[in-house]
Amino acid sequence: MSKYTTGELAKRCGVTVRTVQYYDTRGILVPSELSEGGRRLYTDSDLKRLKLICFLRELDLPIDAIAQILKEAHPEKVISLLIEQQEKILSDEIADKQSKLEKLRELKNGLKGQAAFSLESIGDIAVIMEGKKKLKHMHWMMLLTGIPVTALQWFSVILWIVKGIWWPFVVWVVTAAVWGMLVSRYYFHHVNYICPECHEVFRPTLKEAFWANHTPTARKLTCTACGHRGFCVEIWGGDEA
Repeated sequence: MSKYTTGELAKRCGVTVRTVQYYDTRGILVPSELSEGGRRLYTDSDLKRLKLICFLRELDLPIDAIAQILKEAHPEKVISLLIEQQEKILSDEIADKQSKLEKLRELKNGLKGQAAFSLESIGDIAVIMEGKKKLKHMHWMMLLTGIPVTALQWFSVILWIVKGIWWPFVVWVVTAAVWGMLVSRYYFHHVNYICPECHEVFRPTLKEAFWANHTPTARKLTCTACGHRGFCVEIWGGDEA
């Protein structure tokens, strides 16, 4: 069995000799034996105990609490719960840091290719990033609700061609018209647009937005604040709807 002096034990655990001595005085790390010269000697069990104490101290547990835990009949159960709790805390912190890193990368990519940029342009990118996931979720929901309508379309066309039954196609036309109207109304009541000139956020009329030329991320509109007409960037505006 290996034996360690106070200095050797402290070195193996990355703490100071004074720390080991302090734990001795508090009664949570008593040396297994004393040498003939009165030097404290520690065993491998003491080494494991010190590592455990150091871990609990990293969790910001006070010495008194550590002493109580080590006196329990089954301290490993308490320590297991502490480990799970710490794991969750660290996982949440990592997720938060990862989210911030993704936002920084998106901001960096958004500023690429701009010879000069202003605080307003940075603010625009930040607003776009903030609602990006919500917009994506809404697009998916619209796509999923459109699947039954598309299925009805193919069914009615095939039925008309093969069987000569035309009325299901009429049902599809009515259904598609109602679905398109409802989806469009929902969509344009949950998005806003940023003017590239004055950087104001605005919401156009349903008629203008519906008939405007557009790309997947922008629509050619007239800003209600400055009157500029051009492609305005689409952002999430559902929280204001």
